[in-house]
Amino acid sequence: MIRASRFCGTVLAPGDKSISHRALILAALARGRCELTNLAPGADVRSTAACLRSLGAQVQLDQSAATVTGRGLSGLKAPNGTLDCGNSGTTIRLLCGVVAGSGVGGVLDGDESLRRRPMKRVLDPLRLMGAEAEGSRNARGEETAPLWFQPGRRLVGKRHQLAIASAQVKSCLLLSGLWADGQTVVREPHLSRDHSERMLCAFGVPVQTLPDGGISIEGQGRELTPPENLHVPGDPSSAAFLIAAALMIQGQVEVRSVDVNPTRIGFLNVLRRMGAEIELTPEVESAGDPVASMAVRKSSNLKCADVLPAEIPAVVDELPILSVLATQAQGLSTIRGAAELRYKESDRIAQVARGLSAMGAVVRELDDGLEIHGPSRLRGARIDSMSDHRIAMSFAIAGLAADGETVIDGAEWADISFPGFFELLSQLSGGAVSVSRVERSPHARDK
Repeated sequence: MIRASRFCGTVLAPGDKSISHRALILAALARGRCELTNLAPGADVRSTAACLRSLGAQVQLDQSAATVTGRGLSGLKAPNGTLDCGNSGTTIRLLCGVVAGSGVGGVLDGDESLRRRPMKRVLDPLRLMGAEAEGSRNARGEETAPLWFQPGRRLVGKRHQLAIASAQVKSCLLLSGLWADGQTVVREPHLSRDHSERMLCAFGVPVQTLPDGGISIEGQGRELTPPENLHVPGDPSSAAFLIAAALMIQGQVEVRSVDVNPTRIGFLNVLRRMGAEIELTPEVESAGDPVASMAVRKSSNLKCADVLPAEIPAVVDELPILSVLATQAQGLSTIRGAAELRYKESDRIAQVARGLSAMGAVVRELDDGLEIHGPSRLRGARIDSMSDHRIAMSFAIAGLAADGETVIDGAEWADISFPGFFELLSQLSGGAVSVSRVERSPHARDK
């Protein structure tokens, strides 16, 4: 890709990935039929669908729509083989709660990238509830996939205090609590995404917020009731790349039908502190979440901003692209409290620092974040995505604002969350992106 002279257009955001995972799982656990529309089109969601089929649910998936016929909480069956979670951390962590809580047991595994991600954070609290579970051990002694769950274990509800706010861990424990004896409570140091809480309510499961901020559900005996139809709103994390591109290139873009759940739009709060002017126009609520169009209609002079530890849960997926934007902001921007980024599909702190430095930005890697001085005039470079979709997409946006040619090795990994991303960039940028050499990874093919 080369420097873009324009970036403009109106697009629909792809379906939200976080909600899509949860909608499929809860529909599979309910008793009856549920029609899902506008599901996220990427490979991660297909991994979840395939695992649910292995557990006995009927899942007919057709691109962005699915028909799910669930077997009820007591109707899951032990999988015949390994539950292949592909590259999806959400799939493996949420399904840990399902296989542990239901007692069907099984083995959960994924690709090489997923096998590097830490799983102790879900295994320990599940063991506390009575699960018999074991992970593999990496060279540092950390538990990773593949994960083994012994069948036939009955769980007991517990009170969990998470050291780090994590929507995936919280969701895993709430799902396991559907079967557990008694009350399951999860408390976090900061509020993370609340899609699981909202979706559980949509499926008829009472979720209580306690005075101390904990989230509580009662297990044993309450079947889930599926809504007849559930439409997934657009993914704000995907929209963030298009908004960032318009700000980088001083373009104009509107992204319609985006989920604007307060726990998902922390990146908008950061952008507004940076001086970005972004319009929100409310649309019809979907899947229990507020929805709006997001638009950049005029250029903004960006200034530096700090992203504080308390904000990390609401911006964790957008930190790579926020870091790219910080290279064009006046002053010193800092990100702190984001050590979790080292355990994503890649070590995103190291990858962002390495890539931005190669493109001429002034950046310092911290243990738990980054310092970025701006503005910098970026230059084209060859960037290794390290099989990480958000790194591939973030540096594609950087390449649109850089002098010379930028080449993304592993660009095809964008298919994990945003199939057609590079084709869309080419369209909006007037052909500044060449997609002729982009081929899909075997890991990103349909399951």
